[in-house]
Amino acid sequence: MVGASEFGFYFSLLNFSLLLNIILDFGITNFNNKNISQNSSILSKHVSSIVALKILLAVVYAVLSLSAALIIGYDLRQLGILGMLIFNQVLLSLILYLRSNISGLQMFKTDSMISVLDRFLMIILCGILIWGNVSGISLKIEWFVLAQTVSYVITALIALILVISKTSFFKLNFDFRFFRVFLKKSYPYALLILLMAFYNRIDSVMLERLLPDGKEQAGIYAQAFRILEAASMFAYLFSILLLPMFAKMIQKKQNVEELVKLSFTLIIVPAVLVMTICHFYNEEIMSLMYWEHVDASAITLSFLMTGFIGICTTYIFGTLLTSNGSLKQLNIMAASGMLLNIGLNFILIPHLQVVGSAVASMITQIFTGLVQLIIAWKLFKFRINYKLLISLAVFVVLSYSLTAWLSTFDYNWILMVGISALAGLIFAFATRLFTVKSITALIKERDDEENL
Repeated sequence: MVGASEFGFYFSLLNFSLLLNIILDFGITNFNNKNISQNSSILSKHVSSIVALKILLAVVYAVLSLSAALIIGYDLRQLGILGMLIFNQVLLSLILYLRSNISGLQMFKTDSMISVLDRFLMIILCGILIWGNVSGISLKIEWFVLAQTVSYVITALIALILVISKTSFFKLNFDFRFFRVFLKKSYPYALLILLMAFYNRIDSVMLERLLPDGKEQAGIYAQAFRILEAASMFAYLFSILLLPMFAKMIQKKQNVEELVKLSFTLIIVPAVLVMTICHFYNEEIMSLMYWEHVDASAITLSFLMTGFIGICTTYIFGTLLTSNGSLKQLNIMAASGMLLNIGLNFILIPHLQVVGSAVASMITQIFTGLVQLIIAWKLFKFRINYKLLISLAVFVVLSYSLTAWLSTFDYNWILMVGISALAGLIFAFATRLFTVKSITALIKERDDEENL
C-alpha cells in the first residue's frame, strides 16, 4: 500500500536495527530458560538481576546503533523511525526473556498465548488503519511502525505482570559481578550471532546507502526476501529439533553420522523443490503478491532462493558444530562470510543494483553452508557417502528437469507447482533419500528426548 520506495525505506532501517540486536540478549534467554526449568525457586533472584542487565544492554545497543546511524549519514526522518525500531527491538527482547521465565515454569499454554499476542494485536491495529477509515490521510509507514510499538508494549506489560506475580519480590539488582561472569561465558555465542546478522541483514542497508534510488531498490529486494525469510523459518525448526539431540549424543560420545545424514536429506529435499519452483515460477509468485516491480523482484527471488540451499545446510551443520562447542571455527566462518558479503555488495550493487545484492547473498550463503559442512566433516571424521551424493544428484536433475518442462505448459501455474512438488516427493522416495523407516526413527528419537 505504501509502495516499494517507502517499504524499502522501512526495510533497510529494520535490518539496520537487527545488526546489533544480539547485544540485547547475549544468550540470556536460552540460559534463563534452562536454569528456571531446572530450579524454579531462583526465579525471583534471576528476574531482579537479569532485568537490570537487560536495561544496561538496551542502553548500549541503542547508543551504538544510533551512533552508527549518524556515522553513515541517516537524515532526521530515518533517525526518527530507527529510534522507534530500536525501541521495538528492546521491547521484543524483553518479551522473549519474560516468555523464557513463563516456559521455564512449565506454563506452556500461557507462553503460547503470549507468543502470538503481539502479532494478533498488530493485525487488529493494521486492519483498523487500512480499512477503518480513521483518517482521510493515506497510510504512512510510520503508522505501521507505531502499530508494532503499541502491540509490543501491551504484550510486554502483560508478560511482566505474569512473571512478577510468580516472584516473591521484584527489585532491580545491578550485580556487576554476576553481569561480568555471565557475559564472559556467553560472548563467543553472541559474537557468532552478531557476525551472522551482518552477512544476513546488511544487503538492504547497503542497497539503500549505495544507490541514488536505494530506497526503491531495497523495497524490491524486500519483496523477494520476505519469501526467503518465510521459508527459512521452516528450516529453522530443524535446528530447534536437532540441537538437544546432537548435544546429548555428543555428550554420550555416540556417533552422530546417521542423524546428520537423515536430517540433511529431510531438509535438503524440500529446499531443492522450493528453489526450483521459485526459479521457474518466480514471476507468477511475485505477481500473486505485488503489482509493482514484478520483473526485478522475480529475478531477485531466483538468486535468493538458490542461496536457500546454503541456509538449510547451515541449519544442519551449524547446529551440529554449536552442539559440539566449536564456536571458534564458527566465528572464523561467520567473519569470513561477513567480509565476503560486504565485499561482493560493494562490487555488484553499483553495476547490477538489487540483483547484485541478491547474487552476493546467494554466494555468501552457499559459501558459509559449504564451509560448515567441511568443518563438521573434518571434526567428526565423517565418511564420504557416495551413495547419498549420487542419489541427491539424481534427485536434483529429475526435479529440476521436470519443473522446467512443466513450466513450458500454458496451464494453471498453481496446478503445475502442485504436480512438481508431488513428483519431487516421489523422486525422493524413489532415490531412497526418503524412507518411511528413517522418518519414523527420527520421530521416535525426538519423542524419547522429550520424555527424558
